[in-house]
Amino acid sequence: MYLQFAWRYFNAKKSTNAINIIAWVSMVAIVFITASFIVVLSVFNGFEGLVKSLYSSFYTDLKISPAQGKVLTISPEQLKRLSAVNGVKDYSLVVEEKTLLQNGEVQTIVYLKGVDDHYKDVTAVSSKIIRGKFDLGTSDQPGIVLGSGIENAIGVQSDRNIFPLTAYLFKPGVNINVVDPYQAFSAENIATTGTFFIQQDIDNKYALTNVDFMKRMLAMKQNEYGGLEITLTKADEADNIKRKLTNIFGNAYLIETRYEQNKGLYSVMTWEKWGIYGILTLMLIVAAFTMIGALTMLIFEKQKDIQVLKAMGANKSLIQKIFLSEGILLASLGTLGGVILAVIICWAQVKYKLIAIQGGTFLIDYYPVKMKPSDFLLVVSTVAVVALIASWFPSRKAAMQPIELKT
Repeated sequence: MYLQFAWRYFNAKKSTNAINIIAWVSMVAIVFITASFIVVLSVFNGFEGLVKSLYSSFYTDLKISPAQGKVLTISPEQLKRLSAVNGVKDYSLVVEEKTLLQNGEVQTIVYLKGVDDHYKDVTAVSSKIIRGKFDLGTSDQPGIVLGSGIENAIGVQSDRNIFPLTAYLFKPGVNINVVDPYQAFSAENIATTGTFFIQQDIDNKYALTNVDFMKRMLAMKQNEYGGLEITLTKADEADNIKRKLTNIFGNAYLIETRYEQNKGLYSVMTWEKWGIYGILTLMLIVAAFTMIGALTMLIFEKQKDIQVLKAMGANKSLIQKIFLSEGILLASLGTLGGVILAVIICWAQVKYKLIAIQGGTFLIDYYPVKMKPSDFLLVVSTVAVVALIASWFPSRKAAMQPIELKT
């Protein structure tokens, strides 16, 4: 019964036109805020998915590194047991060290990463080459593939560079001589072969070469490496396989998932999303005040109806439900309109790329959009809670009005 009253009060013409205007303003505000909620979260999801896909091109599903120091020893027996683990697709042995690259008078510090032949199968770096080719050379004739940021910093074009670069690596266990500090470094020429372009943080930090060259420069033994990078058949099984690998390698090895390798990045993206959610929720709360105003004015409008209903035996609960339903009805119509509007906007952005990213320096030239059912559920739940709270106060006030008998 109270739903019928709420619908009638919504449709009925009011004696004061301002009540209708305020009610429609509150509903339209909910429409646009709901649509903004979904659109902004969908755009954030698009960027989040893009960034994660870029990082997944470089960072593997699992990585094994030494718990202490920079060197770990991996025996052939451990590699054999690793290959036998169900869900492990492939792995690559790597050595990574901070290196000084020199091109004539130009110098820059990079993280030089030596990788084996399996690296092309465990990452997608070889598919991100924009100049030259993915050729890492051999131990005696090393090649280097530069990140695009490093290529710019060192002042070369990898596919046209005539003269090799010079790589300086710090010799482990050697004290730096103040008179001749270069004695503490291993130095060797290395030819540029290609350039990869993935993501700014990666492109400005890393360069790749072959693992045998790195081991020779760092005087590492046969079974010594800097790490072991693993790709899985199913990425979502990383936590389960991590537990299995712990039994193989023990506590002396640090085993990290892709999330743990980039924990800072993932944490920042999560906090940014909740920050956006908080800001939009505040906007929704502000819009809820117009709903409170509309319901309060409606209660003044319907004071006679309230008196009649109470005289006929209606209790406080029924009166409160009538006006509470009125507020929920306004919010429901606004939410429905907002969801429809958001879906249309997101669909149009995906299909026609209506809003472009200015500057032309990003990987894509339009705002990416990815709608998630969980976001729709979150937005609808948030609007419902705010509308319920906003409707409760005026509806409670209506229910508490005393019966006035006039003679």
